[in-house]
Amino acid sequence: MALANHLAGVRVCPGAEVVALCDADPDVLERAGRESGVERLYPRAEDLWADEGVDAVIIATPNHVHREVAVAAARSGRHVLCEKPLALNLADALEMLEVAEASGVRHMTAFTYRFVPAMRYMKRLIDDGFIGRPQHFRAQRFQDWGRRHLGWRQVMATAGSGELGDMLSHRLDYAHYLVGPIARLVSQTKRLFETRMDAAGVEHASDVEDWVACLAEFEGGTATGVFESTKAAVGRGDGSFSRDWCEVNGTEGSLVYRLERPHQLDVARAADGPGLETVEVPAEFLKPFGSPRDVSKDDPLQGFRYD
Repeated sequence: MALANHLAGVRVCPGAEVVALCDADPDVLERAGRESGVERLYPRAEDLWADEGVDAVIIATPNHVHREVAVAAARSGRHVLCEKPLALNLADALEMLEVAEASGVRHMTAFTYRFVPAMRYMKRLIDDGFIGRPQHFRAQRFQDWGRRHLGWRQVMATAGSGELGDMLSHRLDYAHYLVGPIARLVSQTKRLFETRMDAAGVEHASDVEDWVACLAEFEGGTATGVFESTKAAVGRGDGSFSRDWCEVNGTEGSLVYRLERPHQLDVARAADGPGLETVEVPAEFLKPFGSPRDVSKDDPLQGFRYD
């Protein structure tokens, strides 16, 4: 995440510069420094707080140290961008929030898919009443990872969850973004693989879920939601062209988002009769106001992450 998204995003931002990298693994740290050109390489997070040139931190560590690093960063006066899932449990997440607010620093979670142009346009249409009152939300994230080794992400002690925090968290964010707060939900999870296999054919234990589904009701009781996410959907692939579907049905129409088409939406209005029409996202929604990114030069499936 750091090399693919965050460092690349900072590079296109005027007035911002990555001045230091930190990682507990010396081999990873050396490679990141070599690939990024950043020279100040630290093995401990404490070294960052001693560096007066560091104004803000991006936390892209395994999940179990998010709280520790975020709290220390905020207390040292650094602004914080932390990868999702924010913490292993509610108590840790609340502590991170409370310390950041008490310290007066900016704080944010990296829900990158909010910045997909089609998602931003979908949000505007819903807010403008294009589909009337939202009645139903649906999101699916289907990928085919087989039994591929996932490292710390397949260990509950370091990840906190499997598919729930890894992929469903983004779809829960879609729901909050497009419809609003969730009042109540019921969920089921399932671990399909007890072990996963690395490139050398060695099996590694896995104690996190590979599939999760939720039924939800939004605040106000007028809208419902259905969520499902899995890494065991054979044939779906594992990247931007795997199934990332989000649909909102309202009293007057429906909107359908698909990640593989970041500049298009499927639209239906009750007044126009049955059938969905594919529409292009207007140019003003291809990036947020103030973003320095040149949308004509970026891969549409990657560039939005820098915003």
